[in-house]
Amino acid sequence: MKKKIAVLGICTLMVCGCGKTIPKLENGSDAVVTFENGSMISINELYEDLKNNYALESLVNLIDKKILEDKYKDDIESANEYADSTMKSLKENYGNDLLSAIQTYTSFQTIDAYRNYVYISQLQSKAVEDYAKSQISEKEMNNYYEKNINGDVLINHILVTPNVASDATTDEKTKAEEEAKEKINTIIAKLKESDNVKEAFTNLAKEYSEDTSTKEDGGSLGYINNGTLSSSYDEIVKKAFELKDGEFSTEVITTELGYHVIFREASKEKASFEDVKDTILTTLSEELMNKDTTIGAKALQELRKSYGMDIIDSEIQSQYATYMQNALTPQTTTTTN
Repeated sequence: MKKKIAVLGICTLMVCGCGKTIPKLENGSDAVVTFENGSMISINELYEDLKNNYALESLVNLIDKKILEDKYKDDIESANEYADSTMKSLKENYGNDLLSAIQTYTSFQTIDAYRNYVYISQLQSKAVEDYAKSQISEKEMNNYYEKNINGDVLINHILVTPNVASDATTDEKTKAEEEAKEKINTIIAKLKESDNVKEAFTNLAKEYSEDTSTKEDGGSLGYINNGTLSSSYDEIVKKAFELKDGEFSTEVITTELGYHVIFREASKEKASFEDVKDTILTTLSEELMNKDTTIGAKALQELRKSYGMDIIDSEIQSQYATYMQNALTPQTTTTTN
């Protein structure tokens, strides 16, 4: 069942202690400030000023807090823990200057206000993640599965690194790189001449490879897949999936580690779509969140609508409409000549 939030005011101000009578203006409105000459500032006057200057940001935070704590009840504890952990780290970094730092680098004036922002942001992130996942279609996931999901492959590699001194000149570095590439091409030529690629690759790895952790094992990197190895091996993994079992790379593979030749020894069947469906959904939703600069605004707007949010005050409603229009406008980077 949808829930409706009727926003009637921005805040309630407690200006007196228990048992103290609140002064009244002639029109009956509560006073929040009085003066010796009998003049007063009413709650209504304060509310109008806040509404025109600060209300929208506070109101949106109150709205999201109300909705998010209802929708994500099970995540409240972890969000609080994250907020506490963040504040603890900030306290360790800034010590007694934490409040000053918050006031200097953010729009918040108290430590509690900033801590509440961190807490709400965690719940908002959950809402954005869920929204992004809801935008991914079954067709998109199937396409990703066909193009990007592979079975594990068993690969071996031979690494040759340029022999370059730390103080080498540009010409010396270029020469060393050319020599390393030439060594890889020599290895490839030997593999092409071999009747038993597996045996030849093992022997060549022991003779030439500069990866000391794998050379004695024929350069074996074991069964690998996307994400198995560090990003330094991305080009190797990419090439491995282009080869067939029993094939080796016939062109120099360049990585930040040096130059390589690889041999794809064997492969396994890839996982079923159902087994990797959740992983694919997470991957595609993360890509969407990185690509769409308005997705946070879209997610929270959708959530507020689903709860039947209704801002009663027409002026604040107008402010909110403008705020959302701006938030839903894609951010673009402009350059000047």
